Amino acid sequence: MRLISHFSPLALGLLLLTACGSSEPTMEVSSPDGAIKFTLDNSADGLFYSVTDGGTDIVAPSRLGFILTDSVSLDRFDILKSKTFSHDETWETTWGESRYVRDHYNALLLEMKQAEGDLLVNLEVRVFDDGFGYRYIFPEQACDSLVIMDELTEFTLPAEAMTWAMSAENAYLEGYFENKPIAELDTVRTPLTVELPGKYLAIHEAALTDFPKMDLALVDSAALKSRLVPWSNGVAAYVATPFATPWRTMIIGDRPGDLVTSYLMLNLNEPCAIEDPSFCKPMKYIGVWWEMHLFKTFWYAGDAHGANTANVKRYIDFAAENGIPAVLVEGWNKGWEGHWPANDHFSFTDPYDDYDIDELSRYAAEKGVQLIMHHETAAWTSNYEAQLDTAYQYMKDHGMSNVKTGYVNQLMDGKEDHSSQYGVRHYRKVIENAARYGVNIDNHEPVMPTGLQRTYPNLMTQEGVRGQEHSAWDEDGGNPPVHTVLMPFTRGLAGPMDFTFGTFNYDNPNSPHARVQTTLAKELALYVVIYSPLQMASDLPENYAKHPDAFQFIRDVPVDWDMTVVPDAVIGDYVAIARKDRNSSDWYLGVITDEEPRALDIPLSFLDPEATYTAQIYADAPEADWVTNPTAYVITETTVSAADSLPVNLAAGGGTAVRFIKK
Repeated sequence: MRLISHFSPLALGLLLLTACGSSEPTMEVSSPDGAIKFTLDNSADGLFYSVTDGGTDIVAPSRLGFILTDSVSLDRFDILKSKTFSHDETWETTWGESRYVRDHYNALLLEMKQAEGDLLVNLEVRVFDDGFGYRYIFPEQACDSLVIMDELTEFTLPAEAMTWAMSAENAYLEGYFENKPIAELDTVRTPLTVELPGKYLAIHEAALTDFPKMDLALVDSAALKSRLVPWSNGVAAYVATPFATPWRTMIIGDRPGDLVTSYLMLNLNEPCAIEDPSFCKPMKYIGVWWEMHLFKTFWYAGDAHGANTANVKRYIDFAAENGIPAVLVEGWNKGWEGHWPANDHFSFTDPYDDYDIDELSRYAAEKGVQLIMHHETAAWTSNYEAQLDTAYQYMKDHGMSNVKTGYVNQLMDGKEDHSSQYGVRHYRKVIENAARYGVNIDNHEPVMPTGLQRTYPNLMTQEGVRGQEHSAWDEDGGNPPVHTVLMPFTRGLAGPMDFTFGTFNYDNPNSPHARVQTTLAKELALYVVIYSPLQMASDLPENYAKHPDAFQFIRDVPVDWDMTVVPDAVIGDYVAIARKDRNSSDWYLGVITDEEPRALDIPLSFLDPEATYTAQIYADAPEADWVTNPTAYVITETTVSAADSLPVNLAAGGGTAVRFIKK
């Protein structure tokens, strides 16, 4: 990643101290544009913060601190020293939704001591034009280790706040986001998306490393308190000093699209730690995967084994013919027998007898296609960690640089939560180990992403979302049309999603109660709306062959972007997202709706005002409907410019995908 510019002048009036020392000082730090004000108040009752934006109350006084082992409170402090600074640089991403990201903030660092003890702890606050982040820092000191039982951090919001939230009880983060008043929340995952009159907020965290994930629990009608996902023994975290916690973050915007185009979380992660990240290449892929979810073939060996040499060659041929760079193969390795989540003996170097990995590696290379490895661990992390080096060397020996990892089991090693400190440590070990071998990760059943892809861009994408697979077999019938409309403003704010859309066939005789609840045109639009640098075309080759003209959009659409804009959106109703290709002058637009048909006019002001474009439009046909006629679509072309608006007619559960080719 290359720094474009850097300076750090101290903005006049950055810090206001209304008192000094430890006798109830009040401190304030503002965003560079002066709109957002973050205020700290320290008194005998504790350390509290509050936030306003343009004079509007965003966060009412909210507590900071921890409870340590033996019920020791770390919530009242003597302030020893304060330091202020500003920062402004623009850096280039390895890959992403925007090539260049501006990192511009004003900051305050407090050095503090436990009011009735000797523990030292610092608080660092950074305030951006689009939100803020703060973290606790335990400096080097006589006490070299701490046991944290609870975090007291709160977010006290206005009582009228409406939220989009996913329950913390949801397995693998694969749940629905429900719209409800803040007073009706229980314990929820982050990102938590909030609507206030005239404002949109997203609460999350950044740079989660060697610490448990932060959930949020309602403690009164409008106050949300941090709930750290604990170890099985009840401890939240074991900390060795010096140590910095993850950042507690909030994005603040005036429009829903402001949440999508904020890069605050990435800015709060460390720069790239990989000396040469050139192996971290975005790409599309297909795979021996969807046919298993349709129960046509299976992961384990037998007459219906999907990962057999002849079948995989068929996918390789299709990929080569259509410019798809890679093929994922699941079920290739021994260990899938019986109730496989109970199997703690998966091998990551031992293929089934009908899967000739040497021949397939040779054949794929001959065709200019790469195989994507699959490592389902069943969350037996000790078994996986024991094989990391041999497994990744095995991949490299067979020309593979991408692996999809899986952790299908309620607990890791039968005892620890995926989102606990134990789980976070495991995922980090895998990412760092993979980087040493030049291997990219597509992590399924993960901890919620927090921007670590800036530091380790080999963490290409993750699941942690109720993806397309649920529409193949879930007893509730599959993901409803509103689900994908919500994703950019909820789970998508945490980072790339391996959602695995692109389905052109809507009949599954093996599971007639479930189906993909979109139109075909919406499946195309999702390639623009839902972001991932590894993007799957999930359906079977024979289903794409039935619609070659529609499949052309999947062939064309990039997976790495120069910039992203949101021309129009209403959370839960519809969204339009436009992205510029990082490697050409083309723009792409995706527009999707919920269960309601809609007629919209999308302004094209994002286009180059000095140029005209050919718009290739893949739209719902007039008779299209996600229930009765999902495969009805029309493809048209027209000439447009930045001064135009594009009329878009969306069927129920429908969408429109557009490629703009600069003339």
